[in-house]
Amino acid sequence: MPKAAFLLFFTLFCAGAAEYHVSAKGPDQGDGSVARPFRTISAAARLAQPGDTITVQAGVYRERITPPRGGESDARRIVYRAAEGAEVVLKGSEVARGWKPYKGTVWKLTLPDAFFGSYNPYRDRIEGDWFTDKGRPHHTGDVYINGQSMFETHLLENVLDPKPYADARDQDASLWTWYTESEGGETHIYANFHGKDPNRELVEITVRDAVFYPDRPGVNYITVRGFRMSHAATQWAAPTAEQPGLIGTHWSKGWVIEDNVISGSKCACVTLGKERATGQNVWMHNPKKDGATHYNEVILRALEAGWSREKIGSHLVRNNTIFDCEQAGIAGSMGAVFSRIEGNHIHTVWAKRQFTGAEMGGIKLHGAIDVLIEGNRIHNAGRGLWLDWMTQGTRVTRNLLYDNTTDDIFVEVNHGPFLIDNNVLLSPVSLRDWSQGGAYAHNLMAGLVISRPEPNRWTPYHRAHSTALAGVTFTRGGDNRFFHNIFIGGGAEPGAKGTSMEGYGLWVYEKRPFPVHAEGNVYLNGARPHPEERNARVASEAVERPEIVEEGTSVFLRFQPPVAMKGGAAGLVTSERLGTTVVSELPYANPDGSPVRIDADYGKARRNAERPTPGPFESPLGTGGKTKLW
Repeated sequence: MPKAAFLLFFTLFCAGAAEYHVSAKGPDQGDGSVARPFRTISAAARLAQPGDTITVQAGVYRERITPPRGGESDARRIVYRAAEGAEVVLKGSEVARGWKPYKGTVWKLTLPDAFFGSYNPYRDRIEGDWFTDKGRPHHTGDVYINGQSMFETHLLENVLDPKPYADARDQDASLWTWYTESEGGETHIYANFHGKDPNRELVEITVRDAVFYPDRPGVNYITVRGFRMSHAATQWAAPTAEQPGLIGTHWSKGWVIEDNVISGSKCACVTLGKERATGQNVWMHNPKKDGATHYNEVILRALEAGWSREKIGSHLVRNNTIFDCEQAGIAGSMGAVFSRIEGNHIHTVWAKRQFTGAEMGGIKLHGAIDVLIEGNRIHNAGRGLWLDWMTQGTRVTRNLLYDNTTDDIFVEVNHGPFLIDNNVLLSPVSLRDWSQGGAYAHNLMAGLVISRPEPNRWTPYHRAHSTALAGVTFTRGGDNRFFHNIFIGGGAEPGAKGTSMEGYGLWVYEKRPFPVHAEGNVYLNGARPHPEERNARVASEAVERPEIVEEGTSVFLRFQPPVAMKGGAAGLVTSERLGTTVVSELPYANPDGSPVRIDADYGKARRNAERPTPGPFESPLGTGGKTKLW
């Protein structure tokens, strides 16, 4: 196309695009112009059409943004963005004033139910499939003092005389308690502020079930960029139910969620998940059938409703900071297919630990088909990354996981192929493997490896790079590849626990029915290889365990590699070398279908093509064995 014709086409294409401006200081009757901006984001959302941009100036916006429509394509999306250099805060809470002294350091707030409108989170209890309440009720609402979430209790006496909550990661924080009761059209909240006056401090209560969330599926091609979003009274996001989040895509396609700070959700912070028409907590309402059977039925209904690359997924969640979420940092049942989750810092997930259940973790996905999970930092999240059911064609690469008390990576009832490479895994359990068909290359694993079959659940596998079903089967275990990893022992090994084998290194796969292919791995401090491994290198000298050093916003690894690591192992890891899986009979490939060739390390440095160094780092570590990870 000639240059003049292209410029004419581009001008005509963009002519219909509008930019709406929003300012918390805008006039009562703004029109969205620079001179007369709207006062609320929702006012702009009501007018925005495909191709339009909503630019929000600095300020605090207490509203639930419910976008009524999305864009038409990547080129014609609706963009919600913070103005350049502006701190734009979106909150699902309201400032709570009018507290009255009750007893000692406890204060009481009474609000008419009309204050909450159609949704009162202090009447709404958390419930859903795979939710465990630990023997007490929980409400979706929450109370914050100066930005810090307080601990709900189900007994007023625990507010009057609080004791440290044993399961909480922060024992001192657990003394800041609140309790709620509703009667006669009023809601009462009691809170122990430990000598502070809540009418002088910033005390906020969550009143909205989301901050940015469509009220229907199919609101596609939306970008949300540069905001600080917090305080949502979210409901439990079960894989067999609609999955609301503080921000969520609600079973849509093509969202971009980037460069945001997202925090303070009672359950999930970011959701890329399901709607409710294909099932809404079906197991809880019909416990006669087991949960796996129910979920298989939900999958079939989702396929009938159009679960496919054309309609669902292909999201980009990038460079966000996500924290203070009691269920998950990022969660999604089937809705994250063909997506990319990159460069996010996810931490302080499930820190209160007042309830538990499945669909929990820094990142927790069901149906991760052709998903790229790259360059994320996940810590203090209980479970770091949980890939549950139908993980196929997915690659997990260059991620940093540590200080996760349950495990760093849990792969559950998947049949492959999926690839986990160049990751640093430093928690007490590096890998919990209840799957088959995985490939693991150039990882540093300083924790236990747990191998377990799952013969009692029949779970699906799919055609290549598609949601279309290819079959269902149970998980026998094995059919894994382990090339050029570093395993570090950590003392006593649990060994056998029923059909589960737990230890340091690959010996835990010795009795699995499908073969395990292992070559060129390094074993330190008592970690042991698979008995049939080729070219395993077992170091006799002890090494200091890897140590994470946090300096401001930077993270370093202090680790001195032993002499046994030097020299490299034969050959790059490629699709040809990895072969095909037993069950799905598919080759290992990147999410976009291109062949795998692991020729770069954690920091994207080129690997030696003939003798790549085991572990995530190709070059020797920095001075004193310290290298930058984040």
